[in-house]
Amino acid sequence: MNIRYPAVAGSFYPESAEELRQTLNQLLTKAPKNSCHPKALIAPHAGYIYSGPIAATAYNTLADMADKIHRVVLLGPAHRVPLRGIAMPDTDVFRTPLGDITVDQKALDQIQMLDCITTSGQAHAWEHSLEVHLPFLQQTLKDFELVPLVVGETEPEVVANVIETLWGGEETLIVVSTDLSHYLKYQDAQKQDYTTTEAIEHLTCHIDGQQACGCNPLNGLLLATQHHHLKLTTLDLRNSGDTAGPKDHVVGYGAYAIH
Repeated sequence: MNIRYPAVAGSFYPESAEELRQTLNQLLTKAPKNSCHPKALIAPHAGYIYSGPIAATAYNTLADMADKIHRVVLLGPAHRVPLRGIAMPDTDVFRTPLGDITVDQKALDQIQMLDCITTSGQAHAWEHSLEVHLPFLQQTLKDFELVPLVVGETEPEVVANVIETLWGGEETLIVVSTDLSHYLKYQDAQKQDYTTTEAIEHLTCHIDGQQACGCNPLNGLLLATQHHHLKLTTLDLRNSGDTAGPKDHVVGYGAYAIH
């Protein structure tokens, strides 16, 4: 069995299973509740001390759906390696301190012949944009398989086609991982992230990398949302100056539900 081991346990989130469960419970308990029954979520991927409260707001929407979701399609940007197209993993399992998550090989078989798809263990090995979501999924869902996809430079139509292929029914949840503005002063970040959020709410498929580091998977999801005539709701919009960091150099975080 090929295993993708945790790369950022002990830095982005606790390495101890007991401490990680406690952290997740605290974050989810403190976060607002919203039972909008999402088909897709957009949530951030920084260290839990910074973006965890915002991510928890997104994952709290799954409370009434946990027994129905059996597959999670998780898309995030490539931070560690240059990448064109979309990279599938070369592993059977993604491991976290909370246990192993099986990769849905049948789902990967569905998309592997698409032009944009490659297999790259290197793209996944150190990528935190997917990993930080896994403990939240393990804590909020019951029994699910994972379709982890690292998205590089890719047109929205291409990403949307992959999402459409894997859309499924109520058994499938789609999660796009992205932060918003990076390293602006607090008030400047608030203004930019508000403008970006307005664009996201209008399902604009031209978000750029200055607005959201996960713009490529995000734009693809927004285009797919247009096709399905779904609604997008903003659940939370804050930055690291609101959670744990200084206010002169912040990163923006948003949580959104598509339903």
